[in-house]
Amino acid sequence: MHRFKTVSDIRIEPGGTSRLDAHVRDLPRNKRIAIVTDKGVRALGLMDAGIAALQDSGYDVMIFDEVVADPPEDVVIAGAKAVKRFDAGMVIGFGGGSPMDTAKLIAFLADNDVTLSEIYGVDVAQGSRLPLLLMPTTSGTGSEVTNVAIITAGPDSHNKGSKNAVVSDPLYADRVLLDANLTLGLPAHITAATGIDAMVHAIEAYTSVHRKNPISDAIGLSALRKLSRAIGRAVNVPDDVEARNDMLIGAMLAGQAFSNAPVGAIHGLAYPLGGFFHVPHGLSNSLVMVEVMKFNAQEDRAKQWYGEIASDLCVGTSASALIDEILRLQDETRVQRRLRDVDIAADAIPMMADDAILKDRVLRNNPRAMTRDDIVRIYETIA
Repeated sequence: MHRFKTVSDIRIEPGGTSRLDAHVRDLPRNKRIAIVTDKGVRALGLMDAGIAALQDSGYDVMIFDEVVADPPEDVVIAGAKAVKRFDAGMVIGFGGGSPMDTAKLIAFLADNDVTLSEIYGVDVAQGSRLPLLLMPTTSGTGSEVTNVAIITAGPDSHNKGSKNAVVSDPLYADRVLLDANLTLGLPAHITAATGIDAMVHAIEAYTSVHRKNPISDAIGLSALRKLSRAIGRAVNVPDDVEARNDMLIGAMLAGQAFSNAPVGAIHGLAYPLGGFFHVPHGLSNSLVMVEVMKFNAQEDRAKQWYGEIASDLCVGTSASALIDEILRLQDETRVQRRLRDVDIAADAIPMMADDAILKDRVLRNNPRAMTRDDIVRIYETIA
């Protein structure tokens, strides 16, 4: 049996932020809306038109902008408390994957008498949540259409910690707004890393051994077609709205795919880079992507699936053809390729391998079983 779930209301409108009052219609429980974001997004003024539209329509708006990359537990907890004190009738997650993941958890925690540590895991978080609208400002995570939130946990999680996940259907948003204009100012290196991140999501969904399904397969291939054709233009012609719109749609489709056919070892090996060294998630995935794919391609079913993806992209019919295409796109977008490029020393490899091998939630979906020694070899190859 196959099962596929996603957000029921997805809206695509370049410039739609200026009509945010129309896009929240019928969602809030009252006239008080909390926006969850980070200081960088807020400083860029990307929210200004949306906030003005809400206020002009009579909404009181609270902004929680304390989110940071790889959000630690205390930021999520503080946000939930602030939203409760404000008596918000709705939460809007505005930004990249970290603000959107944080917004999901805040919307849930603010409406339930549970602690964050009690809801880690798959299908543990059950209950209601505040109405939730998600608005991505990058084209990568697909978080806007997933039921997943990734948090950095641990006693010193602001500096070094392990990634924990909440995976449960109440985290699906009520509504998504894709506004390509929000991504026009995105720097080239972020556009590149987040775009390749989205491609990772689609590829790992297609090769997910436990919940691979025909809908995720079709959507994942569609995502890859859009992303592979648009990423070079989005990076090198930053004001190309059509390319930016295709990137947003591709990332969203990839998010739908991996939310139903979960990711594998690329994510498992990427998590320690973010958890210990705060390498952005998209770049972490890009750094380990090719070597994990080479490792997987030694297994027959992965080799076949990679070949099918290559054929759909019209770049060949083999796993090696797909890997060559990924390398070409990495070259075209000038994304970093080595651990040393992000200031991770080789002596950190054992610590990262110890952490990565514990990521059974994702490693179990990988088409080829992986040992700690395998993980060490892959890290050493990209050192």
